Amino acid sequence: MESAPAIFAGVVFALFGAGLLAWTGTRLRCREPVAVGVSRIASATAASVAGTVALALGVYCLTRL
Repeated sequence: MESAPAIFAGVVFALFGAGLLAWTGTRLRCREPVAVGVSRIASATAASVAGTVALALGVYCLTRL
């Protein structure tokens, strides 16, 4: 029963991370800003790091079962 929260957290983190990375890549490919009022490089870097960390946390949670 303890594995259910780990599975849920892993799936949520993985979906959020993958979605954020896909959204950031799409915005950059279309030459649109990732965040309004912020430098394109800074916002793309911050979003990419956050997406990668979330995806890594999701993988970590799912491998700890």
